[in-house]
Amino acid sequence: MTVRVLLVEDQDLVRAGIRMVLDAQPDLTVVGEAADGNTGVLQARRLRPDVVLMDVRMPGLDGIEATRRVAALPEPPRVLVLTTYDLDESALAAIRAGASGFLLKDAAPEDLLAAVRTVHGGDAVLAGSTTRRLLDRLAPPVDDAAVRAVGDLTAREREVLVALARGWSNAEIADRLTVAAGTVKTHVGNILAKLRVRDRVQAVVIAYESGLVRPGDDLSPWRR
Repeated sequence: MTVRVLLVEDQDLVRAGIRMVLDAQPDLTVVGEAADGNTGVLQARRLRPDVVLMDVRMPGLDGIEATRRVAALPEPPRVLVLTTYDLDESALAAIRAGASGFLLKDAAPEDLLAAVRTVHGGDAVLAGSTTRRLLDRLAPPVDDAAVRAVGDLTAREREVLVALARGWSNAEIADRLTVAAGTVKTHVGNILAKLRVRDRVQAVVIAYESGLVRPGDDLSPWRR
């Protein structure tokens, strides 16, 4: 199965470089390009890609609003945000708008490929240390709606949500909780449904907004 990718990036050279990396892979193909957010949304609607690589800062319609519009499409593609700085408030805003994660433009080619495949597989690109630093620095005050949403979770689901904030995979969570990976998958599915979010990265943002995870919390691995 070939993953169909749309590139939305206003810098021609960056866009060409990303296309070259993606098109060299047998399971990835670039189906379209756009140099601004408005064109990107139109292309996403017309081409129905699996994944959109979305620059945050563009003239006209920026990547935040473009992400919001793409996420609102019927059967929307996954959006992976491209940013220049790892502590970028715009990247966090795009995640809140529906992106499945963000990637630095100077990331290694293998990291780009892994990120595209990860979001296509239905997971989120939650780069542990970078995302935590971003949220620690930019997390907003506690939001009442987020508090109520997290309040609907069971104690074990809240525990799993904190583990997601650590950037752990289902297998890592299962190992530390001494449960089956399938059980963790069920917990994650319940968390996403109760919080009404698409994937892990939005769930982690709500964990911060609710105060369940606070800036500066020790999110190092649990001790057995």
